[in-house]
Amino acid sequence: MRDSISRDTGLTLDLALTVRHDGDGGTADDLADPAGLTAWVRAHPDALPGADRFTADAEDLTAVRELRAAVRALFARAVRPDAPSPADAARLLPVPEALRRLNDAAARTPTVPVLRWAEGSGPVAQRRPVRGEDDLTAVLAQAAIGFLAGPDRQRLRACHAPRCVRYFLKEHPRQEWCKPSCGNRARVARHHERHRRTA
Repeated sequence: MRDSISRDTGLTLDLALTVRHDGDGGTADDLADPAGLTAWVRAHPDALPGADRFTADAEDLTAVRELRAAVRALFARAVRPDAPSPADAARLLPVPEALRRLNDAAARTPTVPVLRWAEGSGPVAQRRPVRGEDDLTAVLAQAAIGFLAGPDRQRLRACHAPRCVRYFLKEHPRQEWCKPSCGNRARVARHHERHRRTA
């Protein structure tokens, strides 16, 4: 199913998932320093223009981390009435602040619509930066807006398996966790809780 999601959806989920479980009951941040951001951007050459030449600095890191906080706050709103990811529950940005950050970041690179019409296919509208070069944070913000305003948002869920902090797209009606290992941890935790109460 992951292959069938849009570029905006994939990029936005990947950004949100740079906050992850560390394996020891806490969270890890793949964007802890400029080298982490550089590696993450370079891992997305199909979605981020100039990814192969990108080298992050402290300003880039701050901008992307602030955008990620906004995206995760809006993810928490999107999964309501369910609870947000445990990584976000105690430190969510207020929704108006998250929206302001997202929209301000998206405006960093003005774009214009461009029509593409290849032989043998239908016309496709795309957006092109006015100045000719995309700002990383603007690209990420515009992808997040595309995802949050698009149909995939309806499938967004927070995984509530013990120690998991991920968001995921629900692929079938009975899916409760982001991956099978989280389902196993949840079942083991329920089993231990039942036995603890009866003991």
